[in-house]
Amino acid sequence: MDTQLREAAKEFMVRYGGDTFPSLFRSAKGCVVTDDTGREILDFTSGQMCATIGHNHPAIVQAVQEAGEKAYHMFSGMIPEVVARLAQTMARDWMPQGLSKSIFINTGSESNEVALRMAKMYTQGFEILAVGGSWHGVTGAASAASFASDRKGYGVHVPGVFVMPEPNMYRPYIQGMDGEASALACLEIGLKMYDMASTGRRSAIIIEPIISAGGVLVPPKSYMQALRKAADERGMLLIFDEAQTAFGRIGHRHAADFFGVTPDIMAVSKTMGGGLPLAAVSTTPEIEEDIHAKGFTFYTSHVSDPLPATVGLAVLRTIQQERLIERAQSMGAYLRRRLEELQSRYEAIGDVRGEGMLLGVELVKSRETREPYHALGAITTQRCYELGLSMNIRRRPERGSVWRIAPPLTATQGEIDRGVDMLDEALRRSIDEIARNRLVPA
Repeated sequence: MDTQLREAAKEFMVRYGGDTFPSLFRSAKGCVVTDDTGREILDFTSGQMCATIGHNHPAIVQAVQEAGEKAYHMFSGMIPEVVARLAQTMARDWMPQGLSKSIFINTGSESNEVALRMAKMYTQGFEILAVGGSWHGVTGAASAASFASDRKGYGVHVPGVFVMPEPNMYRPYIQGMDGEASALACLEIGLKMYDMASTGRRSAIIIEPIISAGGVLVPPKSYMQALRKAADERGMLLIFDEAQTAFGRIGHRHAADFFGVTPDIMAVSKTMGGGLPLAAVSTTPEIEEDIHAKGFTFYTSHVSDPLPATVGLAVLRTIQQERLIERAQSMGAYLRRRLEELQSRYEAIGDVRGEGMLLGVELVKSRETREPYHALGAITTQRCYELGLSMNIRRRPERGSVWRIAPPLTATQGEIDRGVDMLDEALRRSIDEIARNRLVPA
């Protein structure tokens, strides 16, 4: 352990929010990251939900080496062969039918900026309708359409953004209704509120098909179908932000397949680059032709870069060759059974939800009241890390205390068992500690 480097991190780095750890980190491979003491930690978040095929998969290492022998970067107007190959692969094998035109950029925020710019230019409107609990990024328009957290302190957001309540099947907003009925009622109310406030310059509806930052909320399929209809009726484009759901994470190519709903524009990012910065936006030839004629630009220093494109092709090949979509279904079902077994023993686990290898575990003080159990979540998350398991927990007062569990799709059954066993031990110890010290649940 280099204590000087730890001190250097404290002295010279800007603290940028989110979960932080006492250690620095040296390396990562597969489902394991190693800190500066040499301790191995099981990673149940796939990095920042990005390392779908595991950290430093050999295919990614080889792709980086290949790019090093050819090119990492070119002038933005020069389209590398590998970028054309990636666009062709996306259109033929990965995108819903009709979404055959793609642009390749770097981050999820950037992909949503592209998607929103496309929608505004195509419709010649500016109004964006977003969903509560959503997280689309930290840049201008993307942050304005994000409602999961971190909206305060940055001044005026991009104007023209409206919000409606998210569909929460576990904690329905409307009392006396089941989850699906409440979700549809919330959609209807949200649309009516938007219609009353609209200036008529409508542009797009944007949604994470599975609302991850809001607590891994899976809308009913009827909700997504109604959302598609609502966009069509208002002359708005439907944008799916599939940063976490595309390329196999949920046991399908993407959430559009799972819900049976095709958006007009799809933004993808995290799961595409396998840990490297790669994002894309795919849309129809009609929309692309229209906005091109109107002068659409998104000309950045790293648009169509060959290095991330080479890696992206390697990630997509690996998902196919190692049958990781099917593995997400089978291992996701196994992980869910293990978590549901914990739920049967711990009253504090109110709900286990999600799809494939993107699961949420919600902690409550009482299954009857479903009041969030934030103190237990915080203590248990810390204890998990002490035992050697890294997990991400959302602790928003309005949206519950929810672990987001998303191991790499390459995680073995043994790694899943080890992770769940550590969670079991951490939860038991935390409950005992709260009881022993008579802590007031918060």
